[in-house]
Amino acid sequence: MAQHSIRKYAVAEEPVIVVVDDDKDFRDSLGGLFNSVGFKVKLFGSAAELLEGELLPDMVSCLVLDVRLPGLSGLNVQAELLKANTSIPIIFMTGHGDIPMSVKAMKAGAVDFLTKPFRDQDMLDAVMIAIERDRTRRKAERRLADLKSRFERLSPREREVLALVTTGLKNKQIAFQLDVAEITVKAHRRHVMQKMGAQSLAELTKIAEALEIKSPPS
Repeated sequence: MAQHSIRKYAVAEEPVIVVVDDDKDFRDSLGGLFNSVGFKVKLFGSAAELLEGELLPDMVSCLVLDVRLPGLSGLNVQAELLKANTSIPIIFMTGHGDIPMSVKAMKAGAVDFLTKPFRDQDMLDAVMIAIERDRTRRKAERRLADLKSRFERLSPREREVLALVTTGLKNKQIAFQLDVAEITVKAHRRHVMQKMGAQSLAELTKIAEALEIKSPPS
């Protein structure tokens, strides 16, 4: 790695950087770089060590992966992770600039593709992008899981009201469609807002979109 002044980063949650490279000296050097800015690091010498060993960390993380590895290549690892529905941002490294390989990796979701020797700063910048991408994804997944849990706690009637309210129907129209009193719809609507943690109809509509809730047939 080319050396130069390293920009300081404020690292939250101590993300984990997983490095896979068959060159031990290079691998250890990368590990030292990431440790120096506050990251935890896991080092592997081959794809087999990564895939057959311990599980990838279930926390904010990214994978720094050499393209040319003994056995499975880095692109093979990417394909295996995608097949297993394992969403970890990947930064590829290669000592052999290969444009088609780079394009394939990026199309499959890689964050960056760095050619050795690269600047330490370029690697750290790529890692910070990857970490932020993973943090954002995990936050969205937690939010969706919470919404699904809240939705499961709604009664069947409340689910119907949620679906109809978020299509823009008025209470009176919903009452007519469900053949109930308007005051009953108002009560269900209030309970739905409370249970789903929505402060407004606009927020409730976004929640319905996130959960892909379909309105019941009229």
